[in-house]
Amino acid sequence: MDTNANILETIQMIEEDKLDIRTVTMGISLLDCIDADGDRARRKIYDKITGYAKNLVSVARGIEAELGIPIINKRISVTPISLIAGASGETDYTEFARTLDQAARAVGIDFIGGFSALVDKGQSPADRTLMESIPSALAETDVVCSSVDIGSSRAGINMTAVRHMGEVIRRTADLTAENHGAGCAKLVVFANAVSDNPFMAGAFHGVQEADCVVSVGVSGPGVVKRALEKVPGEPLDVCAEIIKKAAFKITRVGQLVGSLAAQRLGVDFGIVDLSLAPTAEVGDSVARVLEEMGLDIVGTHGTTAALALLNDAMKKGGLMACSRVGGLSGSFIPISEDIGMIEAAAAGAITLDKLEAMTAICSVGLDMVAVPGETSASTLSAMIADEAAIGVMNHKTTAVRVIPAVGLGVGDMVEFGGLLGRAPVMPVHQGSSEAFVSRAGHIPSPVHGFRN
Repeated sequence: MDTNANILETIQMIEEDKLDIRTVTMGISLLDCIDADGDRARRKIYDKITGYAKNLVSVARGIEAELGIPIINKRISVTPISLIAGASGETDYTEFARTLDQAARAVGIDFIGGFSALVDKGQSPADRTLMESIPSALAETDVVCSSVDIGSSRAGINMTAVRHMGEVIRRTADLTAENHGAGCAKLVVFANAVSDNPFMAGAFHGVQEADCVVSVGVSGPGVVKRALEKVPGEPLDVCAEIIKKAAFKITRVGQLVGSLAAQRLGVDFGIVDLSLAPTAEVGDSVARVLEEMGLDIVGTHGTTAALALLNDAMKKGGLMACSRVGGLSGSFIPISEDIGMIEAAAAGAITLDKLEAMTAICSVGLDMVAVPGETSASTLSAMIADEAAIGVMNHKTTAVRVIPAVGLGVGDMVEFGGLLGRAPVMPVHQGSSEAFVSRAGHIPSPVHGFRN
């Protein structure tokens, strides 16, 4: 191998192609913090998080300086709080969210995830309490993120929880109305949630994970686009090979950073998530990758096929580069965090229906989508149900992170700031879903969900 050429190529990937490590995320188990006394439980939670993560930021910054690779976010995920807080008997878990927020600030991280509940088959009293606490928790904290898993291929879709989460999103938007419902940007509703996802807002630390692990989420849309620029007009199988090679290089960088971080922090190395994570900066867009394959604008006919090629090639290349692949691993298509998606949505080329179709391929689903501020809870629930159905029927993770932009209407632009970017408010269908959502109950798992 030409070492000098590889070094120069890596420098180019960082400086010109926007290659970065999107996140180093420390997952921490809080199972040993369970206590019948809520105050004691919260003290244990604070002490454990600040104990394990006290050097997380300094270690990440040291690796940045040593390797010259930007690490954009330093994050923590914890055991779903509904599992921890249930023993306390408290009827509001907002104080647990405040404890997470305080611990996150004490160690200097960007986000902490795990104010979560897993209710794909049914809800415990603790799960219901957590869901009821989400609006106030997200309104009263700064860096806490929340997620709820409402369906799975094995259990079906918990439509009672789906109905509830539509109401939760609506209340969260109203409580953060001064920022056009921005609290909803920290809330994800999943089907087939994974327990080792390093990306926010949906990260939580699964009960089957080790006591403490470090995982990495890579980026690199600019690297993939630059690679495709070298093969203009070539057949799509050639494009797939080019993407695989780029994914291999991106993933090797992620594994190096993750291994170093785990070693220096004295914890286990978790996984590398292969998801292409865009930003609103020029040159860092998944939409632009799809357009480089020949689409006039993302959202036009052929978009879903191009996304299928991209995701499959990314996974094939990444799996060859790293034996510890996990998380969501694909491509994110958040409206507000991708300059190409922002422009396509503003031009009307991307609609909610097209995004739903793309969900069958991409890593998540309706991600960072702004809808009119007056959108009803039942419509929000129906959007969740549609996305969950795609995930459950296709054995993949799907999710909804939708923001009712309070005070704004279709065509207005809502600004979230930072990595969350900005998004045009998109129209929703006007036909009511109220009667359907009100039925609640359970949509049974598909027959092909029973695999043994």
